Amino acid sequence: MDILVMVGQLILGLTILVGLHELGHMLAAKWFGMRVEKYAIGFPPKIFGKRFGETEYMLGLIPLGGFVKISGMVDESMDTEALKEEPKPWEFRAKPAWQRLIVMMGGIIVNVITGIVIYIALTFNYGEQYIPAKEVKYGVVPNEIGRGIGFETGDKIVAVNGRQLEKFEDVYSMDALLGQNAFYTVEREGQLVDLKVPVDLMDRLADKEDRMFFVQPRQPFKVGQVLAGSAADKAGLETGDFIEKVNGESVKFFHEFQQALQENAGKTVTMTVERNGKPIKLQAQVSEEGTIGFQPVQLLQFATREYSLGEAIPLGTEQAFGVITANVKGFGKIFRGEVSASKSLSGPIGIAQIFGDTFSWYKFWNITAMLSMVLAFMNFLPIPALDGGHVVFLTYEMISGRKPSDNFLENAQKVGMVILLGLMAFAIFNDVFKIIF
Repeated sequence: MDILVMVGQLILGLTILVGLHELGHMLAAKWFGMRVEKYAIGFPPKIFGKRFGETEYMLGLIPLGGFVKISGMVDESMDTEALKEEPKPWEFRAKPAWQRLIVMMGGIIVNVITGIVIYIALTFNYGEQYIPAKEVKYGVVPNEIGRGIGFETGDKIVAVNGRQLEKFEDVYSMDALLGQNAFYTVEREGQLVDLKVPVDLMDRLADKEDRMFFVQPRQPFKVGQVLAGSAADKAGLETGDFIEKVNGESVKFFHEFQQALQENAGKTVTMTVERNGKPIKLQAQVSEEGTIGFQPVQLLQFATREYSLGEAIPLGTEQAFGVITANVKGFGKIFRGEVSASKSLSGPIGIAQIFGDTFSWYKFWNITAMLSMVLAFMNFLPIPALDGGHVVFLTYEMISGRKPSDNFLENAQKVGMVILLGLMAFAIFNDVFKIIF
């Protein structure tokens, strides 16, 4: 069932984004009087097809893309027979270069607009929930990656890249993870210490399941829901209890409590618990996995900020273009050899894992908005067979006044298809490799 949820979200998200992308091409083409022969979401074999006017609308079985077939255009169909004849007035090749350029940019423009609109809607409807930096008064606890950066338990992060930290979540911002010469400033035993972000940090994060959370706030806690029949239930633990000690050792913060249970996995522990202001002692059997069976309640206070539509528009727009900025920085690190392509690039399996095995509309639309901006960016890359490749050739034509020959465009399309198929195969193999190893 979990796999079905992941796959279902992937197919729904890609169907929306691909459908809108190809719709951008089709509407622009029809606006300029070009004949659109086919509008397809998914690749053949065909599941469904219906012709309205000059255009057949098709749904394909393979939900990893889509296409629009415009008369007189060299595209991925490699149908070049019509190019042997004189251009017809309704053909792509018969239209001025500036019109053809707008048609090729149509899908990218629609994806950008889609991403912006979704981010604006999410910002307006949900606002922003965050942990104020001042709330993290007990400092942070790093994992192995965090310790590799130089963080120590109890460090208080006061700035990122020299800018004062206001929201703790900014510790994981792209400016910190992908910026050049990025650094954190922490307060440690009354002294300010700068910690340089390693250039290969994204590589290190890609190897871990917890990924981004290389430091987390040290959180005091209390007992939440106690699972019926669990070791915690049998020990007499109740909702609202404060666990102060395990086997005589203080466990003021949740990570300390987790560590104490891990060290005593499979054993019986004595817990000192505060209940209604009075200390009591309870004994619990710790599982082999290092748990006793209750949900903790973290005591750090989150802040929520709501935004008006006027405020949401610039914030949502900034968030959308921030995705593109992050992709540009990420590609820069790959080209400089600072980040491994195999650890940074994902195919359909990796994208499905990003959606996750649980469903919420907020998360679904957030990821869909991100993918819409990524799709716009990827399609703008100057690779033949992508929109960006066509844009390069059309820009050359507009500047030089000379149109590349149909033979050149056909061969460029073939090269582009080989590149794209190679990249797709690499991404899928890479996803499978990550799962297995």
